[in-house]
Amino acid sequence: MLVQYWPILLFMAVAAGLGLVLMAVGLFFAPRRPQAEKRSPYECGFEAFEDARMKFDVRYYLIAILFIIFDLEIAFLFPWAVVFDRIGLVALIEMALFIALLVVGFIYIWKKGALEWE
Repeated sequence: MLVQYWPILLFMAVAAGLGLVLMAVGLFFAPRRPQAEKRSPYECGFEAFEDARMKFDVRYYLIAILFIIFDLEIAFLFPWAVVFDRIGLVALIEMALFIALLVVGFIYIWKKGALEWE
């Protein structure tokens, strides 16, 4: 009965060994001196190692929230597209209204200047 578990044990051993080898390669061959590009602001829009009480630009977070909102529409579109042939014309109209609402919201934030970055 234990013979059935040998492939699983072998898979786990190979995975652990490969993980350790890759970590060792990264440890031994990684650059030791970070350059200015590594320490520059990347995603947050402000210096990473300054005072915690500094003022920051809220527009970055607004863009991030807008991305999440418009990205979630894809989560609704994929299942709908898979069963579209079975749900009929009513679902097509409902999805058209959903997309129209998102387009109206996008036009609103565009006109308000929320997508402008100075």
